[in-house]
Amino acid sequence: MLHLEMLAMRQQLAMVAEGDRKRLSFRPSERIFWVWLYRLWPTCLQTLMIFKADTLVRWHRKGFRLYWTWKSRPRQGGRPAIDPGVRTLIRTMSRNNIGWGAPRIHGELQLLGIQISESTVAKYMIRHRNPPSQTWKAFLANHTADLI
Repeated sequence: MLHLEMLAMRQQLAMVAEGDRKRLSFRPSERIFWVWLYRLWPTCLQTLMIFKADTLVRWHRKGFRLYWTWKSRPRQGGRPAIDPGVRTLIRTMSRNNIGWGAPRIHGELQLLGIQISESTVAKYMIRHRNPPSQTWKAFLANHTADLI
């Protein structure tokens, strides 16, 4: 710890000797040095003389925010995008043929030469409000004569 304290003091002296103005300005490399020193040795806040401990904590938080902003940026990758025409075709087939499910539409697309997975077809299908088959009430109404 003594070595780290000496390093912190020497860095502060070098920063003060380098500055010609009344107000010190810190380069990004100096800020990174202090943030990494703070990560290794959190009690370095006691040795600070040329700026406040709150400033160092603020730099550390800003670096943390920048890192996670960079880490969560949108990246290219994953599955290739589906052609908008194919999406429209899937929706049209689904809308016009209520009884067809994803396997049937997938098969029809394969007959047309469009290579796409069945799960992707299911993803882009129209969700119908009513069930595709008849309800029990309709079934009984249609077949009461045969049941009796």
